[in-house]
Order: sequence, then structure tokens, then C-alpha cells
Amino acid sequence: MKILSHLFSVLVLAAILISTGCTKNNRNVDELKNDGFVSVEGRKIIAPDGGQIILHGINVVNKNPEEKYLGHITRDDFAMFSSWGFNVVRLGIIWDGLEPEPGVYNESYLKGIDEMIGWAAENDIYIFLDMHQDLYSVKFSDGAPEWATLDEGKEHLRGEIWSDSYLISPAVQTAFDNFWKNAPASDGTGIQDHYINLWKHIAQRYADIKTVIGYDIMNEPFPGSTANQVMPIMLGSYAMMMMEQTGQAPPSEEELMMMWSTQREEVLKTLSTAEAYRKIIDPVEPVNVAFEKGPLMSFYQKARDAIRQVDTHHIIFIEHSYFTNMGVPGGLQNLVDENGNKDPLVVYAAHGYDLVVDTDALTRGSDERVRLIFDRVNETSIRLDIPVLVGEWGALHGESPEMADPAQVLVGEFNKHLFNDTFWAFYRGIKDMPFFEVIKKPYVQRVPGTLISYRLDFETNVFDCVWEEDPALSGPAKIWIPDLSVLSEDDIEVSPAGARIELEALENTTSGYVIVTSEGKTEERSLKLKLGVE
Repeated sequence: MKILSHLFSVLVLAAILISTGCTKNNRNVDELKNDGFVSVEGRKIIAPDGGQIILHGINVVNKNPEEKYLGHITRDDFAMFSSWGFNVVRLGIIWDGLEPEPGVYNESYLKGIDEMIGWAAENDIYIFLDMHQDLYSVKFSDGAPEWATLDEGKEHLRGEIWSDSYLISPAVQTAFDNFWKNAPASDGTGIQDHYINLWKHIAQRYADIKTVIGYDIMNEPFPGSTANQVMPIMLGSYAMMMMEQTGQAPPSEEELMMMWSTQREEVLKTLSTAEAYRKIIDPVEPVNVAFEKGPLMSFYQKARDAIRQVDTHHIIFIEHSYFTNMGVPGGLQNLVDENGNKDPLVVYAAHGYDLVVDTDALTRGSDERVRLIFDRVNETSIRLDIPVLVGEWGALHGESPEMADPAQVLVGEFNKHLFNDTFWAFYRGIKDMPFFEVIKKPYVQRVPGTLISYRLDFETNVFDCVWEEDPALSGPAKIWIPDLSVLSEDDIEVSPAGARIELEALENTTSGYVIVTSEGKTEERSLKLKLGVE
């Protein structure tokens, strides 16, 4: 994870989730085949009953080989996620654990994944599987097994921040190069082919499981040694910007690297505006686009074709490159079928991180940089006409009350663009963090039609949303509210007037849903909630 330095139940028609506190039967994978499939329509994610849904949840991933990549999550944790209003989990799975030897799949690990999928189903939570990697391999961090790490014996270098190794480690870069080249493993089969065959095996296993909504093909794909072109371009752009600002001769590359190492916060201040930031990152566009349009899309297409041989119902989640995380324009394309027609079940699983991620300056990021990143994600979504699920965001740490501020900005962007999202990442004690109440945001979980807008004003605690009802769809609009006790009749406004409003709390809690019954008409409807406003 990181840059330069990281359903809602199966909607049973009009049923309302009443309790996470009641006892539920443990559902194994075979028993999950009777629920409906989640699908895609344009830029919307669609529930099995036809209503539009917004997915909001969290990442869960165990990167520890000593724990066999399991044991980090419990059945009770999924019940807790449901009580927080989460309806989706991005579940990390690790190639090293799944294929410990070439062509040999680890059934024990897969059964552990099955168990977590069952726990999610018990609590009306969707899962999408994320083949996770950081620095490509278990040899350097997590991801590929050693047998698939063809680093040619080159040196592995570490920087001040763990992810610096992407940019400075010949071993990491060479391992990626050989992956994109599909260099052969010891058995003669290309390592990329092994990876795609593994995805086919996984897709076949879960093809009929509706709680699993899809497959996130690779976490934060990195281009390999072509990344060595990026830093000189960015440093050169920064030098020219400094020359324009000061009228003095630009600093050398060595001086700029020293500035980045010793005066990072001052450098970041000079890049706090979107205009200044664009000057630094936009010159990287040709390098980034060449990777995304070339090796990355070729890989995604091969993975798509293999998966579609065994599974035609699940969503394929595609991510942009590591550098697009920071706002560099990319070149993702649509996946297509054998006739060249757009695959209708694809979601853009964008990630976005400000430059301060993984540093001690998390509370001193730039709102303008963040908005630029997600405006560009939205532009790609519009260009491809596919939905966005922000698969990673936040990576917040520390107990400063100021941590809530960047979280509010991020959530505001997601609400503005109608993005789905999964926060990075679950850990023990997260509910005690100052930003956690922002993650537990009120949001629209489902509308019988098309969601037009929704917004939460964090200063006034006023929530409002607008949707277009479709008379062909049954079932209500459902809005998740972390604390229904703050609402009285006078705090709820609906237009046009007359729709039936109900509050449905989870058992033994004040959390739950505002339910707006469909009127069965083609009309625009709005809802305004004053959440604890005096």
C-alpha cells in the first residue's frame, strides 16, 4: 500500500436488518448459493433486487506467514462490522499462502477464507477478494511466494519509509519486470500465467457464491524498473517550479533529494495547491499511461478471460497503477469479451493517498491535493462508464484529534462523487481512534432507483440525499444512521411529502436505518436529516 513514503446484506427484497445481536447459524460456502448476484449498471452497483446500493466498509488482511495468513479476524468481528453499518469487506488474500509451490493450491488456506466468507454472510456483509501485495513478494514484504520472485539476485534496498523500496530497490523492480514479462518459473510456466491460473481456480471455487461479489485482481500494480524514469521527471519539474518562484538557478537532483530527505515538510508546503501539484505530477503522465495501457491492461484482460471461463456473474475489480494513487493521470481501458464488447461487470477499485501518508505529517496534508486525486478518479470513472469503489483510503494512525479532519475531507469527496469505499484497514483498537466516528458515517445504503446526491455537513450534522425513484422497483430507500436517538420527527424532512418514514434500530443499540417507503412513482425524492442539531 501507499504512495512514495498506503452488502449490505444480501438484500432480501424489502427485508430490514433488525439485529446483529441475535444468534445466527453458521453458513458454509455451499449454503450461500441461493442468494442473488450483485451487478453493475453504468456507474452504479446494483443489488439483486434491482435497487442501487452504496458499499461502505473496511479492509481486512493478514500479511503474516507465521500465522498462515489467517487468525487475524473472528466471527464476532464481522458482527461488529455490521453494527458499525459496514456492508462490505475487502478481504486480502496472499499469493504466497495460496500457491506455496508452482501449481499447488493450499486447500487449508482456502478453507480459512471460506470460513470468513461464511461469517460475513451471517452478518449480511459482502466480500470482495483482494490479491494483496506490497513490494511484490514475501521476500521483501508480502505477496508472491519466493519461487515466483525472479529478482535475479539483485540487491534489495530499503528507505526511510517502507514503500520507498518501490523506487530504490533493484530487487523489487526486477521482480516486477519479470512478472510483466511473464518470465518462466522453475516448472517452465510463466509466473504471470501461474498468477492468472490461481485466479481462475479461486473464481471457480466461488462462482456460485453470491456473498462474494468479485475479485480485485492485484493490489496497487507497480510498473517495475520503468519507475526509475519517474523521480527524475518529478524532481526536474520541481526544480523548474522553484526557478520560476525564486528567479534563481534550479537546484541539482542531488540537492533536491537532500531537500526531500531533510526538509520534506517544507517541500510539501510548496505543493499544497492543486496548481503547483499538477506541475510536478502531470509530466509523469506519458510513463504512467504507457504502463497502464500496455502491460497492466494486457494482464487484466488475460485475467478477465480466464475468470470468465468459469465465472460469468462476479465483478472484476481493476486498480490503477501505484503512481495513479497520488493523482498522476493514468490510462486504464475497458475490459472486453471475445467479440470486443465491454465486459458489463467491472468496477474501478481506485486507491488514493496524499503525499503525507506513512509519515508523521498526516495531519498536515493538502485538501487540494486530495481533491485533485479523487476528481481524476471520477474522470476515469466517467470515461470508462464504470462505478468506483475506493478500495483503500485513509491509512490514518495516531491519536491526535486532528486525525478526524483529513478523514472528513476524504469522506466528503466520496459522498460528492457517489463513490463506494473500504477504509484501510481494520486493526484492534480502531474504534477508539478520533477519526473512527467519521468512518461510521451516515450514508445511503440502498435506493429503489438512482441515487443523485448525498452529503453530510460535518459542521452542522445535517445529512441530505436525493434520488430518482423507479416505479418498477420494490423495496424502500435505506439510510444508515450511527445514532437514531438524535432524530425526532421534527428532524426529518422528506419531499415530496407523504412517504412513510420508519426508524429501524439494531437490537440493543441506537444504530440503524431511516426507511423511506417507495411511492411507486417516477419522481425525484429528497430526504434531509438533522442529526443532533440544536
